[in-house]
Amino acid sequence: MIKPIVCDVIFLAQKSVPATQDDLSVADDLRDTLTANAERCVGMAANMIGVSKRIIIFDDDGEYVVMFNPELVKVSAPFETEEGCLSLDGVRKTKRYKSIKVKYQNEAFQNRLKTYTGWTAQIIQHELDHLEGIII
Repeated sequence: MIKPIVCDVIFLAQKSVPATQDDLSVADDLRDTLTANAERCVGMAANMIGVSKRIIIFDDDGEYVVMFNPELVKVSAPFETEEGCLSLDGVRKTKRYKSIKVKYQNEAFQNRLKTYTGWTAQIIQHELDHLEGIII
């Protein structure tokens, strides 16, 4: 189901709690909502649709990837950049890493570990900030 985008900074600033298998429908809602906003958005966190759970979705070279309970385990090559956000007005400066290693669970709740680089790594870091309640 396509959900409205949350723009309430107080809500977005709250840390998300771990997701469980009971939250699988949130992934479907994120997929539908990201698809509906694909012209202006490449990733989303569950709190952007009003659910404070540790779930993100992002476009990885044309394929949507959902991560449950993602965590950064390694970062390298920091750089400064500017990003916009569907939930916020304008563009803000932020620090990102060119390469990241992420530990997460897939939609079958199997543990995974994967390294991402470049634009995809930047998208994931933005969405992980959402889960931590970090407003860029």
